[in-house]
Amino acid sequence: MDLQPHIAKFAARMAEVEVELGDPKVFENNRRAQELGREYSRLKNLVQLGEQLGKAKGELEENRALVNGGDEEMAEMAAEEVTALEKEVSRLEKELQFGLVPPDAADSRNTIVEIRAGAGGDEAALFVGDLYRMYTHYATAQGWSHELMEGNAAELGGYREVIFALNGEGVYKLMKFESGVHRVQRVPATEASGRIHTSTVTVAVLPEAEEVDVEIDPAELDVDVYRSSGPGGQSVNTTDSAVRITHKPTGLVVTCQDEKSQHKNKAKAMKVLRSRLLDQKLAEEQAKYAAQRKSQVGTGERNERIRTYNFPQNRVSDHRIELTLHSLPQFMEGEISEMIHSLVRHDLEEKLAAIEA
Repeated sequence: MDLQPHIAKFAARMAEVEVELGDPKVFENNRRAQELGREYSRLKNLVQLGEQLGKAKGELEENRALVNGGDEEMAEMAAEEVTALEKEVSRLEKELQFGLVPPDAADSRNTIVEIRAGAGGDEAALFVGDLYRMYTHYATAQGWSHELMEGNAAELGGYREVIFALNGEGVYKLMKFESGVHRVQRVPATEASGRIHTSTVTVAVLPEAEEVDVEIDPAELDVDVYRSSGPGGQSVNTTDSAVRITHKPTGLVVTCQDEKSQHKNKAKAMKVLRSRLLDQKLAEEQAKYAAQRKSQVGTGERNERIRTYNFPQNRVSDHRIELTLHSLPQFMEGEISEMIHSLVRHDLEEKLAAIEA
């Protein structure tokens, strides 16, 4: 593929965005200014990759000429450089090809993650807690902040359900492929015979919605307030601060009781509801696009088993890209970057293949 025309387009568009960002009026619309800032950053990176590619190709030709020259010692040194430069040219070309894939509009969004216990009773609830810890450790390592939105604690530890927000750069881009069923195989602490149990947990990753993304008619909401309760039903608050919001057109129900203030709980619940509605909207659009694609990393369906965590064998396997890592303890401590970036890269390769088809 001749990438030079594409590099020229990246440079031309970067110049246009730079002019737009130079207009003070742009910053009257904060959202538009942020979008242009992200686009400029992306294009600048691609233009720089193009410059690096041109330089690497030039050096490659020079060293190839030396290989065919009369100086034997120089030819041997140049041959080593040729091997290294060929790899570098290939890497830069692939990165630039990925630049041809239009970025997902939601990639820059902050994210709401919902983890729920599936099959496996108390063991599933414990694993919800483990995944919550894993993701928040990963978030901290990425420099993201996290905020608990709702936690329905289980009696023996962990959570029946936990909902939390992740805020930072590129959160949804890196987290979106975590949606699906996560299966865990291990010996529960309560298992005296040492028998391995299999449990499941569902993860939903939602791009955070703004009010302009989803219009919600207050008349379509049922808002109930009640007294907060903890594991076993014990009261954890003496006032009616917990909030349950039902969106009548879709039947979606969101509850929040973690804050002592009813207003704060309602604000958090609305944030989750907007994100769930945006997720539905995006899923409908992606389903239309997916029908045109030959293959996918995953559909993101909540009933799709995407990963297995096998503790006796110290391995974690992602079934969509057939990647197995034998470093489960570190993985559960939040060292999940290799898996995350493998999923992102695989998705880019699939989309690039669809463009070239």
